Amino acid sequence: MAALAGGLAVLAGGAEAHHSFAVFFSSDKDVIPLTGTVTEFHFTNPHGIIKIIVPGNGKADQDWSIETNSPSILIRRGWNKDIIKVGEVIKVQGWPARDGTNYMRLRDASRADGTPIGNKPAGAL
Repeated sequence: MAALAGGLAVLAGGAEAHHSFAVFFSSDKDVIPLTGTVTEFHFTNPHGIIKIIVPGNGKADQDWSIETNSPSILIRRGWNKDIIKVGEVIKVQGWPARDGTNYMRLRDASRADGTPIGNKPAGAL
């Protein structure tokens, strides 16, 4: 019984971590662009995460989290665990979180000079 309970707890945690796009993100809203400095990049399942600081232009800087597709999909799009470096300035576009937090689903990413990251859009639906 203890093993069964433990297994169910693991499955429940995985189900919470992996979610439907439509539950968290608004595809009916315009894609938003951001430019910021990378503070973290996690090339992990079920979704990668890029964290950036976006300058506030006279207001407080904003911390943003950008959810990517899974590493297996990103690899097919030319990404790897070292493709984005902490301290690098990147441009991202994505779908905003439904709840208005500084969270988005990645559509595409590029270097500060406009060079695409990877060889195909990183987070297409």
